[in-house]
Amino acid sequence: MVAGLIFDIKRYAIHDGPGIRTTVFFKGCLLSCWWCHNPEGRSSGTELMIWPSRCIKCRTCISVCANSAISIVDNSIVTDRNKCKVCGVCAEKCPANAREIVGKRVSVTELMQEVEKDIPFYEKSGGVTVSGGEPLAQPVLLDAFLGACKEKGIHTALDTSGHAEREILVKISKNVDLFLYDIKIMDNEKHRLYTGVSNTRILKNLELLDSLGKRIVLRFPLIPYINSTEDNIRTMCEFVSDLRNIKEIDILPYHKLGVEKARRLSKEVRIFEKPSIEMLDHSLRLIRSFGLKVKIGG
Repeated sequence: MVAGLIFDIKRYAIHDGPGIRTTVFFKGCLLSCWWCHNPEGRSSGTELMIWPSRCIKCRTCISVCANSAISIVDNSIVTDRNKCKVCGVCAEKCPANAREIVGKRVSVTELMQEVEKDIPFYEKSGGVTVSGGEPLAQPVLLDAFLGACKEKGIHTALDTSGHAEREILVKISKNVDLFLYDIKIMDNEKHRLYTGVSNTRILKNLELLDSLGKRIVLRFPLIPYINSTEDNIRTMCEFVSDLRNIKEIDILPYHKLGVEKARRLSKEVRIFEKPSIEMLDHSLRLIRSFGLKVKIGG
């Protein structure tokens, strides 16, 4: 039975492709973007998320932890993540829901049972979107799930960074109706600095999907002073203009929703400014000057 790890299912999604959609979030990502808004999706394993604001200091978690990973220091509950085995007992026993295990192992059959509940809402334009994390990090689960969706006649969209082996992408693409493809930074060294990986494979895979005639909407996360420069946007538009099947770009303005989630996971937090109205307007005008359709995405 094909199975894998997800961390969320979002119903009635309207910003992850056309129509009303069910978005399934796969766990695991090979990128480490400084501005990641889903830090709970980066690790390929289960994780413990802690909500300090909910904690009532009842010490139940301390009493049930078999690994002595939880203690009280200066009247605060402290978790030693080096000792924590992410067994989930503390989360299960916490009466205040201050602890949560992020990551659930599911089979394709279980995923389809959830998706099929939403089919009446899809109508003609809706469907399923797979996001993450990076769905291509779990290619076996992704291929099986998308195939099962297509067997039911469900429209499929894949939200991806494109960072995967060519063979994997070609195989997966057969069951994808729409690619929501991230383009972040065109300069390779800057891309490596801010995401942890080269953009060479990503750009080549974008060209590959275009050559296969796949429908693609580019997603451009606008991060002030990282990729908001005119040079970066112009270079991106020049690259896109040479492709045949990409005529639309969604600008995704940076937001801080991932910051608090990162803190709850004890992960490194980087905070950026929100793009100004002037920065957004300039980016829109610049992209439109290349004859490309562009809008502010959700």
